Amino acid sequence: MASRFRRIILAASLSAPMLIVSVSAMAEESAGAATVNEGGNKGGVTDPAGISAGEGAVLDPRIERRRVKEAQIDAENFEVGAYVGLISIEDFGVNSLTGVHAAFHISEDIFFEGAIAVAKGGETNFERLNSGVQLLSDDDREFRTWHFDVGYQVLPGESFLGSHRAFNTGLYVIGGAGSTTFGGDDHFTINAGAGYRVLLTDWLSARLEMRDYIYEIDTFGEDQTTQNLAWTLGLSGFF
Repeated sequence: MASRFRRIILAASLSAPMLIVSVSAMAEESAGAATVNEGGNKGGVTDPAGISAGEGAVLDPRIERRRVKEAQIDAENFEVGAYVGLISIEDFGVNSLTGVHAAFHISEDIFFEGAIAVAKGGETNFERLNSGVQLLSDDDREFRTWHFDVGYQVLPGESFLGSHRAFNTGLYVIGGAGSTTFGGDDHFTINAGAGYRVLLTDWLSARLEMRDYIYEIDTFGEDQTTQNLAWTLGLSGFF
């Protein structure tokens, strides 16, 4: 009997330390979880905001957008402008050209235009090689043309100046018919070309244009079809 009682006491004494260690570990784990939750709810799943509020957030949802001021075309449909440039009058050299134009825009891409331009032809190679020979008088060298055209914007776009300024642009084709006075006579003229327009403000635009004026003339005694290329740069306003 005494021997059995001693064995029970020995078993209880050996089990008590293990029980104490287990209870202490459970208490420490519960205290650590409570501390983490108080410092940002890092151990929970009910406060996702705590993740972004903590140090070293992986993703920052705030995006700083660039501010761009974009020029828009005015709501009015009438355009009036002037241009200067150079024209290569066939057989009469490259000469300065000035003109004015007016347009009506029936849509964003289609417009009708009328234009008047003047230039003055130079000497031909024949006149330069034969001193004293003059094929045309000074008055007959006056180049005056007027025409009505239809334009179509084929490629609208944008161009940027720095990081805070954007301009609407447009590549267009244009063509029409009219009349040219040169060599002492009037000539039915067709023209075709292309241009590039930049809207500087909501009412002011600049455009670079290339155009070919085609007509028949008999300066040298027989009719010939001439190609007269012009390159111009102009400013226009919308009203």
